[in-house]
Amino acid sequence: MAGSTGRKTVSVSRGLMMLCETCYAQVMADKLTDERNFVANHDILFDTICFGCTDINRPLIDDMAGSGE
Repeated sequence: MAGSTGRKTVSVSRGLMMLCETCYAQVMADKLTDERNFVANHDILFDTICFGCTDINRPLIDDMAGSGE
């Protein structure tokens, strides 16, 4: 996928979310993942990640939010 170089992933209910190194480090520091690297509270995750990570994960975020776009 274009623009995904150097990105790390966390699991969410609908798949894998790609995060930049800064957002990944923040998610780990905030302890949003469990031992399987799964984020149960996606609302907090969406508030934590940067605009770049939001943009690259837009289809997944819209799906999880119930958007029809």
